[in-house]
Amino acid sequence: MSKEPLYIHHVNFPSTDLDRTRDWYEKVFGMRSVTPKSNTRVLLMTRGNFDLHFTPMEEMRRMAPMHFAMEVDDWDDFMAHLDELGVRHTRTRERPENQSKFCYIHDPDNTMIEIVYHGLRPE
Repeated sequence: MSKEPLYIHHVNFPSTDLDRTRDWYEKVFGMRSVTPKSNTRVLLMTRGNFDLHFTPMEEMRRMAPMHFAMEVDDWDDFMAHLDELGVRHTRTRERPENQSKFCYIHDPDNTMIEIVYHGLRPE
C-alpha cells in the first residue's frame, strides 16, 4: 500500500426528493450541483474540495447515528446563516481544551450533519 495520505472522494446518501435536496445543500452549504458524466440519476454536489452524492429512494430508513461533519471557518457567522434560513440545530456544545464547538442539524431527508468549528487547529 502506498504511503501517500488517503482522502475521501465523496459520500453517498439516499434522498427522497433530489430537487429539494439540491436546493437545501445549495442554500445551507453553498454547494453546487454537477452534471454526471454518465447516464445516472444520482445527484452530485460539490464545494470543490469534497463531493456529496445523493441516490434517489422512494422511502427513507432511519440511519442514525450515521452522519457526516462539515467544518466551518466562522462559527457565529454560520449559526446566523442557519438562523436566517430557519434551519433548526441542537444547542452548541464546546470543548474548551481545543476551543472547538459543535452542533447537529438534519437535511430534509433527516440525514444528520454535525457542524464543527476548531478554534485551535493543530498546524
